[in-house]
Amino acid sequence: MTQTNGDDPPGFLGELRDAVSTRAALLLIGVLALQLAFVASYIGAFHEPEPHEIPIAVVTPSQDITDQAVRRLGALPGDPLAPRAAQDEATAVRKIRDRRLDGALIIDPGGSTDRLLVASGAGAALSQTLTEVVGDAEKERRRTVLVTDVAPAHQGDARALSAFYLAVGWCVGGYLCAAALAISAGARPANPHRAVLRLGSLAVYSVVAGLLGAVIAGPVLGALPGSVAALWGLGALLVFAVGAATLALQGVAGVVGIGLAILLIVVLGNPSAGGPYPYPLLPGFWRDIGPALPPGAATWAARSIAYFDGNAVTGPLLVLSAWAAAGVAVTLAASGLRRRRRRPRRT
Repeated sequence: MTQTNGDDPPGFLGELRDAVSTRAALLLIGVLALQLAFVASYIGAFHEPEPHEIPIAVVTPSQDITDQAVRRLGALPGDPLAPRAAQDEATAVRKIRDRRLDGALIIDPGGSTDRLLVASGAGAALSQTLTEVVGDAEKERRRTVLVTDVAPAHQGDARALSAFYLAVGWCVGGYLCAAALAISAGARPANPHRAVLRLGSLAVYSVVAGLLGAVIAGPVLGALPGSVAALWGLGALLVFAVGAATLALQGVAGVVGIGLAILLIVVLGNPSAGGPYPYPLLPGFWRDIGPALPPGAATWAARSIAYFDGNAVTGPLLVLSAWAAAGVAVTLAASGLRRRRRRPRRT
């Protein structure tokens, strides 16, 4: 039998243990799970978009004709539409601009051509799908449809996706800023004072990132119309909300918290944000969670600022504020708890 001394190189298993610790192996398993979740979430959300209860108004000169049209459109296979009666065209247009409706069908009983009002600023995929669904339904009755876009996307905003990409960029900045603070000085702040300093640094970064993002999307590239100041405020709030949530997750789970932030914001938040496919075209799970996550709230608000005179932004802003407040509270609480645990016990 051959004996080895302490100077002999370790075998393969020994080298493997030295190169990849148990902690590293567990992190790799977590990365694999995050990667598979990314694939499943994006493909699950986008692979087969189907319209589901798109809110649309029906306007006719007669209440009886309106009721019949509402019943007919509401009975389409798969429930692609959620039709409801509107008093007149002006009311329907106002509700579209208030973002309570995605379209309106103006029926002319005396002719063979009806008018469909859409709003491509809310997403080109949505207005196109609505046109197809209503057009097919009208064709069965040997009628034609003339489409009018009452809130068109800007010519520099192809398919009305700039609001979504702007929101995604701001989200990336938020969690990368928080991750950079963790990498430079430890994932968990040692005490509440340092936690406050990190939150303050994040706030300054958020203001700058919000301004630069709004300027690039607006005046520089000409992609998004609307108030630069309003987009700036939205961007600052979004970046801070995402960053504070990431700091909170890091304070609770350490470096793993960065992965959890990516899970929430990137894996779940981006495909459910209503960007390429607005909410009525997404499967149920993504349609339900989207408005409650930062990317979805910000995408909706940015489109409202750009194309709908800032209407219907209260809800999304409250969502972002809630994420920001929760992130601050958990970050401070976790740092305070950590400080108490590190205090030496008096004897």
